[in-house]
Amino acid sequence: MRLWSVVRRGAVGLLIAVWSLVAVSAAGAADLWTQTGQSFASVDYWQGIAFDAGSRSFYFDGPEEGIWRTDASLNQTAGRSTGIPTAVTSAQGWNHLGDLTFDAGRKMLLVPLECYYPVLSDPNTCKTGGVGVIDPSTLAWRYFVKFGGIPKAMWVEESPDGKWLWTSSGTDLLAYDASRLTAAGATIAPSKHLVGILPASGVSGATFVGGRLYLAFDRGSYERVQSAAVDSTTGDIVKPWRTEIQRTKSFGLYETEGLAGAPALGGTLHWQIQPEIPLYARILHFSQ
Repeated sequence: MRLWSVVRRGAVGLLIAVWSLVAVSAAGAADLWTQTGQSFASVDYWQGIAFDAGSRSFYFDGPEEGIWRTDASLNQTAGRSTGIPTAVTSAQGWNHLGDLTFDAGRKMLLVPLECYYPVLSDPNTCKTGGVGVIDPSTLAWRYFVKFGGIPKAMWVEESPDGKWLWTSSGTDLLAYDASRLTAAGATIAPSKHLVGILPASGVSGATFVGGRLYLAFDRGSYERVQSAAVDSTTGDIVKPWRTEIQRTKSFGLYETEGLAGAPALGGTLHWQIQPEIPLYARILHFSQ
């Protein structure tokens, strides 16, 4: 056991060194952001990332459904390996979390819910999505609300004014009224449905920065962060989309996940691009 630990640590260290070089060399020439660094964290911090500016805490979920909190330097302060109660999974089928968001006004951590059973021909067995409400202090589950109009929820992001919860389905963007999260177990219909507004499907995460909605996309051979302006009156997304950052997929940069805007870790925008071999989670840091 001890020998394996030594070998494993050595292998991980070598992989991190290689991944570090790959991440730097893969920078896009047209990036509007400068990469200022990267962090290698617990593999548990895999599916999504959010930040609470008040407590200067990061929140993560993963590898599938765990909920984790760290300080601004990624030192873990709390964690639960099972974020979705067994009774909820039994009744609804949800067993997987995506890119989460923090509701500062109501002091709630909001996690998107979906079914993901990869051994089946159709991994999405329940065809429903929703959002789980988590206590940010204890990381305990409070309740869930179903999102009508979508087959699953891979990400959720609250608007800066706290009014809307955005997510996507295919190339459509949908927004749900955040004030309706009080009805535990209810199904709420989208208040905004912007059909075909996205430049592509495959959104893995989102955040708001400087009056713009930033989305992370899987584009096949590369990963891309694109943004669009937000109308300050209606709260709607205004095209055109602008490419902010692009990375070519490689051994070291493989699977896009969450996004977070946060003044921490030497940057103000943080993007999870996970390695193909899941030994550690990776977060790239950017500034303008």
